[in-house]
Amino acid sequence: MTGTRDEEYLGIREVAASVGLSQDTLRWYEREGLVPRVERDGSRRRRYSPRHVGWLRTLVLLRRTGMPTRDMRRFGRLAADGAATHPERLALLSAHRDRLVARIAALGDDLAALDGKVERYRELIAQGRDCGAPLPDGD
Repeated sequence: MTGTRDEEYLGIREVAASVGLSQDTLRWYEREGLVPRVERDGSRRRRYSPRHVGWLRTLVLLRRTGMPTRDMRRFGRLAADGAATHPERLALLSAHRDRLVARIAALGDDLAALDGKVERYRELIAQGRDCGAPLPDGD
């Protein structure tokens, strides 16, 4: 990584804390090819550049939104190939966004159903009533 001063490099502990991942997860990301090669110092300790940290933050975002590892890997390969891959990256991110919007809508429906159940139990408790007969055992 040319142009980066030694004091700008971070060790794995600092990077893990900075991006909200465990050290083991960072190592796993490296093994899975999600992170560009990380330099090592003379003692073989990892030296993450500011660019690595930025990329890891992107990966954390993608993972938190449910992007599969294979798509994260593909996105990384496309990013490494430069600006010519912008249309492919846009398509990948747009498809993921569409899945995320659908998941949010489904969660909204689930939350509304759960809210209805909570309200029903509050009413039953306030009235001192039972919710109904228990389900049969199936015997």
